[in-house]
Amino acid sequence: MKNKPYKMPIARAYKDIKLRESGISKSAIFLVGFLARPYLFFFIGWAKIILRGEQHLFDSFKRALSGKSRCIIAFRHPYGPEPQILSWFFLYKLKKYAAGSGIRFAHNPHALFVYGYEVLRWGGRAARFIMPKIGALPVHHSKMDNHGMARINKAIMDGPYPVALAPEGQVSYSAHSLPRLENGVVRLGFNAAEKLNAKFAEAGTASTGADGAAAAAISAGEEIPTVEILPVSIKFHYNKGSWKAMNKLIVKLEKLCGLYSRGTDKSPSGFKDRLTAIREYILKLNEDVYGITVSNSHVSGDSAASAENLTFNERLDLVMEKALESAERIMGLKNEGDFFFRIYRLRQVCWDRIYIPELDSFNDMTILEHNIMDINAGEAWYASRHQELVDFCWYFRVSVPEIDAGIDINAEYVQNLWDFASRSMGGAISDRKVIFPSRIIIHSSAPINLSNSLPSYHQDKKTAISKAMEDLEKGFLESIG
Repeated sequence: MKNKPYKMPIARAYKDIKLRESGISKSAIFLVGFLARPYLFFFIGWAKIILRGEQHLFDSFKRALSGKSRCIIAFRHPYGPEPQILSWFFLYKLKKYAAGSGIRFAHNPHALFVYGYEVLRWGGRAARFIMPKIGALPVHHSKMDNHGMARINKAIMDGPYPVALAPEGQVSYSAHSLPRLENGVVRLGFNAAEKLNAKFAEAGTASTGADGAAAAAISAGEEIPTVEILPVSIKFHYNKGSWKAMNKLIVKLEKLCGLYSRGTDKSPSGFKDRLTAIREYILKLNEDVYGITVSNSHVSGDSAASAENLTFNERLDLVMEKALESAERIMGLKNEGDFFFRIYRLRQVCWDRIYIPELDSFNDMTILEHNIMDINAGEAWYASRHQELVDFCWYFRVSVPEIDAGIDINAEYVQNLWDFASRSMGGAISDRKVIFPSRIIIHSSAPINLSNSLPSYHQDKKTAISKAMEDLEKGFLESIG
């Protein structure tokens, strides 16, 4: 790593990524089954899967696969590989687990995962080949994507497979707290419930010559499918052997920061002191990078203060704002909108400079035009280094844990401390270091029936959405305790 960049920069623009329409290929499903276990081993080792609240999971899949409901799986996203873990489990383990409880499904279980287009840009050719063939649903997060949203709505409406998405919007880096939730999952659910009711009502009043699935269902006396949201959480659990892996990662961080020297007392000896020293060193370097000094540091109002007199979170907030402003300045963006709007917009603009939207070929472009696009792509890559730092730091505003807080909390913090160093060096989530868990808990909470809430939704949409979000939050918090 010495004397060379941590990440090789992008220095050229690329034509747009074209995807085939999402569908389900049996051969792709087989291929995923063949490759999934070795792939997951790279992320999680030979961790054992344990279910909690499994009856909610089994019953929701049974209703969805039989056509009695339309299920939206709202899953927590604290670590990164949750979609891969859940997709593999639904495809290859869920049927067996359910059969053990005496439950049979009408079809083999599967779920269609919603993901951002940027995943295909950093995920490479393998992701671009596999994901459309297993029914995954791409969407843009920060710009109008009518086609992507129509694709998701159609998948929910048509069934029978559940549609899965993360209400946190992205990786949240914490399985032991709930930093934030977006209400898009609830809005999608209410929209589907309304349309299903309208569709079946129209079929019920149609003439006897009407065709279509809804008319057939009405004539057969079937009920309107309900729309429900199933909260699903994933939590990693570690064993005593994980302390060794954790200490190796701490030593690696200490070496990066110049805080470790074998046979000396250069590094603090206490566990919490070691983490605090690493965190402080990385934060101070970022303050220096962004020129945060007495003259431009403020606790509130116009009262100037030295950065040393601020809390860690206040200092990190200053770094985040300066980094975000730096990236926006590079990309020519105005400082407007809330924090996450700025982050999503910046990420989208950077990727659109690297992969040019709607561009099929450079053949009709002059050499000069092409080279200017390459320069723009290079600037976007460097701007996104600031953005990646800010994106992570928002979630890192937590206290250094005590050693007796438990191995799960400590392992999570040490991994995130590595991310703090990695993002400061230009890294991204693909550079995350993993301490292998011994168990993976998949926890399903009681489903939220949005169809039953349609009357209140029609009276007051804002209140109904807020109530459903409270129920979703409650379901997630149950899995944390």
